[in-house]
Amino acid sequence: MVLMGLGIGALASQLGAITVSAVPDRQSTEVGGLQNTVSNLGASLGTALAGAVLIASLTTGLIHGLRASSDIPADVKTQATTQFAAGVPFISDSDLKAQLGKANVPPAQADAVLAANSDARLAALRASLWVVALFAVAALFFTGLIPVKPIGRPKHDVATSSRADS
Repeated sequence: MVLMGLGIGALASQLGAITVSAVPDRQSTEVGGLQNTVSNLGASLGTALAGAVLIASLTTGLIHGLRASSDIPADVKTQATTQFAAGVPFISDSDLKAQLGKANVPPAQADAVLAANSDARLAALRASLWVVALFAVAALFFTGLIPVKPIGRPKHDVATSSRADS
């Protein structure tokens, strides 16, 4: 997460400079606004996609973990599968342990549920970070589209034109 934050922070100012310098000066304000809008849209969609993968992976992993456990009765497995079909809340082990204690779940079953939740949560986090990493690698292929020379700058430099004028 620190590396992602550093990468985004290091690129943000450079991306703005590149996009604004790629157009004539009279269009720089519009392009700057468009670049900020697209950056915010991309961050929002990326967060939503990573969150969707996280919840889907967590739900699948937890249901699979509960079904695979021999400590959990079949009727509880069926009930959990039905209840978790819409999605599993992302909950810490301590909160889950407290809720299982309030529900008077036997210790062996509570330990099995805690283990399944912990494993599913870790697998879901890995899956969502892999999605983010894959998008970052895919974005590298588009860096070839970054202009080499700024379009907004005149084609000839001032020193050459002043020598030619004299």
